[in-house]
Amino acid sequence: MQNSYSNQFSTAQIPSMMNHGGHEMFDSHEILSSFISLLDQYVMFEQFIQDQELKEILYRQHRFITDLYNITVDAFSTGRDPSHPTQSYKMNQSNQVIYGLQQTAPKKPMMSIQEISGQGISAYMLGLIKSTASLLAMTSLEITNPVLRRMMADSVPNFIEMGYELFLYQNKRHYYQVPQLAQQDMQQMRNSYAPSPQLV
Repeated sequence: MQNSYSNQFSTAQIPSMMNHGGHEMFDSHEILSSFISLLDQYVMFEQFIQDQELKEILYRQHRFITDLYNITVDAFSTGRDPSHPTQSYKMNQSNQVIYGLQQTAPKKPMMSIQEISGQGISAYMLGLIKSTASLLAMTSLEITNPVLRRMMADSVPNFIEMGYELFLYQNKRHYYQVPQLAQQDMQQMRNSYAPSPQLV
């Protein structure tokens, strides 16, 4: 009688380029396709950006994501470490957040491409970065190849940093406003929890 586990192999028995699970193959294709889509859209946005600061953010993020795409293709294709490790993204914005609401014109959808603005483009960029961060976090929990899994997990903080950079850009222009609760309400909420003892 044949053992039901006869078709299972350990990582050491599988050539590096083949040590991917089936589910992981689909996740990897989704990740790489998302990188391509994000990069393509950044190229489309570039021609409409008037603000030099936003253009520099776009260029910096595009360079970083292009490099990440290339080393991900390398690791996915070979199953081994890519030509260089995942880098850390460094934003140029200060961490100063503006709190409170200012009166602004109501928002509405565009009726023509001539209405496109830095406010809209930075929001599109932020949406792309946030969705990619979520995808990387979710798929890195399911990737079996240790190199690819580490690369995707290591990339999540970088996309968080890129998203925060775009948030700060929008915030200082009052595109992304941050309301606050009344001081008494914030104090009450801050004091709503107490430390817990360890179980053992």
